[in-house]
Amino acid sequence: MNAENRLFYRNLIRIALPIALQSLMLALVAAADALMLGRVSQEQMTAVSLATQIQFVQNMFLSSATAAGAILGAQYWGKGDRRTLENIFNLMLWFCGLVSLLFFLLCELYPGLLMNIFAGDRQLIEIGSRYLRIAGWSYLITGVSQCYLTIMKVTEQVRAGAFISSAAVVINIVLNLVFIFGFMGIPKMEAAGAATATTIARVCELFLCLFISMKTGFIRPSLTRFFTVPAVLIKDFAGQCLPLMGGALCWGVGFTSYTAIMGHMGVDAAAANSVAAVVRDLVCCMCNGIGSAAGIIVGNELGAGRLDNGKKYGLRLRNISFVIGFISTGIVLAVTPLVVNGVLLSDRARGYLIGMMVIMSVYMIGRCVNTVCINGILDGGGDTIFDFYSLIVAMWLIAIPLALLGAFVFHWPVLVVYSCTCVDEVGKIPWVMARINKYKWVKDLTR
Repeated sequence: MNAENRLFYRNLIRIALPIALQSLMLALVAAADALMLGRVSQEQMTAVSLATQIQFVQNMFLSSATAAGAILGAQYWGKGDRRTLENIFNLMLWFCGLVSLLFFLLCELYPGLLMNIFAGDRQLIEIGSRYLRIAGWSYLITGVSQCYLTIMKVTEQVRAGAFISSAAVVINIVLNLVFIFGFMGIPKMEAAGAATATTIARVCELFLCLFISMKTGFIRPSLTRFFTVPAVLIKDFAGQCLPLMGGALCWGVGFTSYTAIMGHMGVDAAAANSVAAVVRDLVCCMCNGIGSAAGIIVGNELGAGRLDNGKKYGLRLRNISFVIGFISTGIVLAVTPLVVNGVLLSDRARGYLIGMMVIMSVYMIGRCVNTVCINGILDGGGDTIFDFYSLIVAMWLIAIPLALLGAFVFHWPVLVVYSCTCVDEVGKIPWVMARINKYKWVKDLTR
């Protein structure tokens, strides 16, 4: 391996591993909630899993703003323009602050209405509503901390971001034990305890972001220019953010629709799907890290004017995405026995879960390839519109109609309906490869 290749892989590992760890830490919160509440009752676990779909939808809005900031930020960081990075930080805070306030108000004022979207069982709705009234406070501050973590990632302070996320997760899991099961003199709170732990952990996360960002070398928002961001930068930000938001909403609402469809197929199907979703999120952590690193590496090269390097690295990362996909398939199959025996499920739910894990193992190939290629390589060069219309076709015109028809018209078996919710990622692979080979993403976005 020559010196250039060694440098590429060293940078990939240096950026991807902390981001993968950060993604893993976030996924562990959901895993801890599911495992701990799964030891209380199937209903508590399922209700919280359904309730957290609200935050999932919120994250679609937040991620569109932070991803737009990361795309522009990576290129301006490659160019060495700190002042513009501060302005990008301000733009992200504007958007994410407003979104967080909106979701906080919805959770506090209309929790029952939100839960009715995802569940038909009255008990699940009541448990989930109690969860949302408490967890809504965490949704209020999540947007601000995500902006700080994004800037750290873009400016190669990924270790600091990983430390903050890891610390917040440790706090969350420890407090889960205390509040869910009732330790240290605190009464047993079950689902409400999980919400309380999440809220306290998010407060700690924001405090760490503010404290660590005070150190030399970190990019901070410019308060003196908070309301005077250049109009041309707002236009560039909107040009990246709007297609990303369209894609994020298509994917997020579509993914939430999958959960709602499974939630209306009975408590056993909803419970099995909840556990499978936790496993999926845990296994996807490495491809999330590689995808984020791909966007940063490609964006840095393109922003610095080294277009040939950006193209070469993008194609290399495309090949790596398939390797990660097949490794993820093996991991899902390997952990299936442990997962099936790790939570309290009815016999029927356990049977559903086994089938879902096998189906998910194939789905992981498409998920990994698309995450690295679309959210990493294409987005790194500003080709954000492809994600939007590929989701319209693969998810909204094929997968969701099939799942809806199968569940409510033809009454297909649960596992067949679950397969319909997984077909979009695998089906997009040839289309994604063709888009990569057009090289529309090889461009410098800086001014």
